Amino acid sequence: MAERKKPISVLLNGLIKENPTLRLLLGMCPSLAVTTMAKNGLGMGAAATFVLVGSNLVISLIRKIVPDKVRIPAYITVIATFTTIVHLLLAAFLPELNKQLGIYIPLIVVNCIIFARAEMFAQKNGPLLSVLDGLGMGAGFTLAITAIGSVREILGAGTWMGIPVTVNLFEPAIMFILPPGGFLVMGFLVALFNKLADKKDKSLECETGCEAGCPGCSKAANGGEA
Repeated sequence: MAERKKPISVLLNGLIKENPTLRLLLGMCPSLAVTTMAKNGLGMGAAATFVLVGSNLVISLIRKIVPDKVRIPAYITVIATFTTIVHLLLAAFLPELNKQLGIYIPLIVVNCIIFARAEMFAQKNGPLLSVLDGLGMGAGFTLAITAIGSVREILGAGTWMGIPVTVNLFEPAIMFILPPGGFLVMGFLVALFNKLADKKDKSLECETGCEAGCPGCSKAANGGEA
């Protein structure tokens, strides 16, 4: 019998344990291309979250009636529909942000995060859990690329959300808003996130299921000393 998933664990899964950007390294194109400013990351994340939630919901509802032979085309059509909706909404109400994000909004339809959740989760679970999964994964993606955009904007332009924050502190290095800076910031944040996440996982394991003689727990108990 399959293990029953808890709604709260499904929602939180995308934030840390399976963060799509910093843990699974999915959706790298928009994560590097649009994160020259924090607000671009926030806008891209919100758009992707809308598509994730909408497509997960619909796919979970139609999963039992779509023939297996046309499953992938059907899912792509659903994702493309929600991508078109969010693109039109941005063009109508946030034209400046839509211009900044450019081609990467239409390209949400081929974002591997969206399709991966459709195949791995929405296809196998009901509407409620699928919506929570979309929210969690979308939130994780949004937080990750907003963090990347924030670091790049502060170090490269001396601003955050367009507001000057480094006046008289240091001279911004334009490299950070160029492609090499994107890879550099991404690498450091991925390493830091995984280090902290692994440390938390080990601490949780020691608290819940590890025996007293476990070397990892003994090391943690001694303040990191073997």
